[in-house]
Amino acid sequence: MEELKPRPANSSPLTPLGFLERAATIYGDSPSIIYAHTTYTWSETHHRCLQLASSLSSAGIQRGHVVSVISPNTPPMYELHFAVPMAGAILNTISTRLDARTISVLLCHSESKLIFVDQAYYALIQDALALFPPEINRPMLVLIADDAVAEESSSSVLIEGNFVGSYEEMIRKGDSDFRWIRPASEWDPIVLNYTSGTTSSPKGVVHCHRGSFIVTLDILLEWGVPKQSVYLWTLPMFHCNGWSFSWGMAAVGGTNICIRKFDAGLIYSLIRRHHVTHLCGAPVVLNMLANSPSNPTLDWPVKILTAGAPLPAAVVFHTESLGFDVTHGYGLTETGGPVVFCSWKAQWNLLPGMERARMKSRQGVRAVAMTAVDVVDSNTGRSVKQDGVSTGEIVLRGGSIMVGYFKDLEATAKSMTEDGWFFTGDVGVMHPDGYLEIKDRWKDVIISGGENLSSVEVESILYANPSVNEAAVVARPDEFWGETRCAFISLREELAQKPIEEEIIEYCGGNLPRFMVPKTVVFMTDLPKTSTGKIQKHLLREMAMSIGPTKRISKNNR
Repeated sequence: MEELKPRPANSSPLTPLGFLERAATIYGDSPSIIYAHTTYTWSETHHRCLQLASSLSSAGIQRGHVVSVISPNTPPMYELHFAVPMAGAILNTISTRLDARTISVLLCHSESKLIFVDQAYYALIQDALALFPPEINRPMLVLIADDAVAEESSSSVLIEGNFVGSYEEMIRKGDSDFRWIRPASEWDPIVLNYTSGTTSSPKGVVHCHRGSFIVTLDILLEWGVPKQSVYLWTLPMFHCNGWSFSWGMAAVGGTNICIRKFDAGLIYSLIRRHHVTHLCGAPVVLNMLANSPSNPTLDWPVKILTAGAPLPAAVVFHTESLGFDVTHGYGLTETGGPVVFCSWKAQWNLLPGMERARMKSRQGVRAVAMTAVDVVDSNTGRSVKQDGVSTGEIVLRGGSIMVGYFKDLEATAKSMTEDGWFFTGDVGVMHPDGYLEIKDRWKDVIISGGENLSSVEVESILYANPSVNEAAVVARPDEFWGETRCAFISLREELAQKPIEEEIIEYCGGNLPRFMVPKTVVFMTDLPKTSTGKIQKHLLREMAMSIGPTKRISKNNR
């Protein structure tokens, strides 16, 4: 057996780019993308991506160059996930909700050579480029025109010397017979994604072709996505490449329903019009769908994959009562999408509705292609007890974990240690049945009198209050205990009688131990969020800090 070894016939680099060519062969006449009044087939999408890759090569884009895009969920945003790496380049998707200063920092750090920009964000990119240091070359610009953007003129926003042309011009000029540039190695980078920066400065996460291939198929398998599904793009494609469904829909020959922005009424309308079968989103998306005035009971089950933040059981229960089928997952930018799923057991269907929702609110078990998931003690590095109580840091091992952080070897080495684990920075417990549950981010744990308190547990109780729309709990300074609990909540708009702070505290007191009950409640119209819908707790912590420390008359008054 020793003489048998890898050969060219069995060691071609794994890459998700081949999914598109296969989709054009099998599903060539089937719809690939539907957007407003535009529909493309998989054959057309294949040719458009090849033509765009050809034009990128003609424009001087070479293997290893970074090409950026800032756009909502439109056909060009989808096509660029194939076209840019087909030219040998590395795709960098930028959040549409960032400010000019942050975008400028990311573009400089990534050394981007070219930016595709939707016309609605052209002025923002102009402002970002104006902040470039003089010694750094500005990237070339390609305008993505869109009739859906009301009466905007591209000629008034062109930057002299940097403008290459329009998106459609590049496609028209390209060669549909272009032989796309296959990766020399499956470890070659395919995307550069910046973390959302909820707790610190964004870091550049590099994923390779191999990892993206693995996570794409892994998610399709775990979620049970059938061929020719109808997928509604409620999740931003700029976030982890839409959890890799940008490539995954090509693998199953599905239909991509694209929208520029999230609107609950529009979502329900598109579900009915196109018979949508699947959609993704953070728990805030589920909350918005469940609380929408236009939330009719669905005529067929629509599957929702949710991840990105802890999922309160009350949100699961409310969403599924409308006819949605919720699957809960867990992942990070560094894993390319969800890699842990609350895989459902048939016997759980016999449980009462709220108990089923509580089980589904757990993050679950490793996906098939993940090697291992564990929760370890931060001091000893050993696995914590599987008792659902003992907390530790969640660690992962598997083929879809990032290659590393761009230009940050120190952070890469710190997060991926020599013993083979990726340390997530998330606090969790392992239940006796082997299912993982997140309790908090390390930076969000409240330390009161030396005791670690989970903000997520308090938030889950707040979400069960029928008056509460959104909730987040952070630490507020306390003169005696060091820290105490401060809850920030938004209320449902339709309420005739708004609760006061004492009523919220009393409600929590009836459902939580006294030492976990919020001592301060701050009402807000909207809680600050990242571009992917995560509540920005670091901003809330700053607000709690500015309120000042709570004063204690007695040390027993926790």
